[in-house]
Amino acid sequence: MPQSAVTGAGLSGSQSVDRALGLLSLIGREPAEGLPLGEIVSGSGLNKPTARRLLLALMRAGLVEQEAQTRHYCLGEEAFVLGVLAARRHSLLELAMDSLRRLSGETQDTSFLTVRRENYAICLHREEGTYPVRTHALQAGDQHPLGVGAGSLALLAALPDADVDRIVAANEAALLARYPGFPPDAVRADIVQTRARGFSLNPGRLVASSWGMGRAFRYPDGRVAGALSLAAIDSRMTPARQAELATLLAREGARMEALLARMFLSKPGGKPVAAAVPRRIETGRAK
Repeated sequence: MPQSAVTGAGLSGSQSVDRALGLLSLIGREPAEGLPLGEIVSGSGLNKPTARRLLLALMRAGLVEQEAQTRHYCLGEEAFVLGVLAARRHSLLELAMDSLRRLSGETQDTSFLTVRRENYAICLHREEGTYPVRTHALQAGDQHPLGVGAGSLALLAALPDADVDRIVAANEAALLARYPGFPPDAVRADIVQTRARGFSLNPGRLVASSWGMGRAFRYPDGRVAGALSLAAIDSRMTPARQAELATLLAREGARMEALLARMFLSKPGGKPVAAAVPRRIETGRAK
């Protein structure tokens, strides 16, 4: 191939990448409702065939999805995964560190930041407390099915019912095989109690005598961003102390949401969207 042709192909490929990333950024400014093709075309300055071709490429990569009913284009699961992997270095973990330090400093117990990755929860950070007897049930990088553990349960309970049904059904085999303390019916009952209390509680069902409490926090558009949780030995999780810890978790969850709101509102095109409120669910098996 002549050198000029190779150079031209390279420039064309680079231009396509730049345009595709521009579309991804454009769609990311409306993460909840997505954008119709017409707005993407007008916002990007591309013609419709080019925009559609680039969107299909992004969909094949899992970075963009198209809603079946509205036909709007939204960020895909792979975009979320990349965000989770970047969270240690950027934004969410950095924003959460002050809250984690306050929680562990005031309670002397261990605090955690947990995020969702598809049907699982991943512990991004463990902040040690100063109490001499500690629990080692969860370490940074540990991954469990959603609903297993305090932070993981807080995340699951904050999701809409349709997502809960799908996730619990998808995780049923893993729960029954590897988590005997968390059969699907018990997870569903835990969700009902978590929503009623306003915080999640794991009474030593993952590791004996290791108790945990958690609370989820959201992005400005209503999506679940993550969960803050505390863990301690059972003697430090009496009902009276649970009420105290719940107040601290609620305070830090509100601080996280305020920080995220300021961060998103400071970006071009950023605007808050009404938060999604989960509905009550039954404790029976998913239909």
